Amino acid sequence: MPQFAANLTLMYTELPFLDRFAAAARDGFSAVEFQFPYAWAPGDIATRLQDNGLQLVLFNAPAGGADPAAMAAAWDQSARGTAALPGREAEFRAGVQEALRYADVLGCPRIHVLSGIVPPGVERESLKGLCAGNLRWAADEAARSGREILIEPINLRDVPRYFLNRQDHAHELLDAVQADNLKVQMDLYHCQIVEGDVATKLRRYLPTGRVAHIQIAGVPHRHEPDQGELHYPYLLDTIDALGWHGWVGCEYRPAAGTTEGLGWRNRALARAAAAT
Repeated sequence: MPQFAANLTLMYTELPFLDRFAAAARDGFSAVEFQFPYAWAPGDIATRLQDNGLQLVLFNAPAGGADPAAMAAAWDQSARGTAALPGREAEFRAGVQEALRYADVLGCPRIHVLSGIVPPGVERESLKGLCAGNLRWAADEAARSGREILIEPINLRDVPRYFLNRQDHAHELLDAVQADNLKVQMDLYHCQIVEGDVATKLRRYLPTGRVAHIQIAGVPHRHEPDQGELHYPYLLDTIDALGWHGWVGCEYRPAAGTTEGLGWRNRALARAAAAT
């Protein structure tokens, strides 16, 4: 049975952020994820989770910034992470520590760490050692509180020159770091745009135990999963057949209202229930 988590950064955007938790609960979600919580106090978010009986399953470390105000504004100021950026090690560590502080308050088991944009004139391959070293440090810090650090391949159409684009590159980093709590966030939207052959990659990587979270969206417009070129009934059945029991994050932009577009989820749950 698929376990779907609502992404409160992209869904329910007609509401203020803190009101989206109640909306997700009303629509039958038991778990949520979001990108960046740093503009809100962690206690305020924790209250919304508790009041609505929701579990937080994932959020991002700051995209940049060396202090709380800068971290809260980093993504909107075009920062896209620092894990692979030379000379930004102190900023990376400050961001991870802030994310872990939030995770402790929010009871969140996993944090996605952004790699960053490859600087002009720099070869991606030359940054792998730096990125691996930063991830090794982050995984060690997260292990102290029993949390996982995740890395996510992101497509180059949405984020040009992003350091990490392919599933095999992500798993190469895991090989280099050798930390049990460093895992992959496998976004099927990004995977389709960059590589395709999504079902084969699910069959290759899910049995390794190294994929800690999956995200879905329609391709190419990132709307509901029943729109576009990917056939999600088949992909969700493939995930179930592989015995994967993690969360599937709904990281898409609703085409015309979040609640109105949830027919795909209701059909998926009904199909899974009928098969049991």
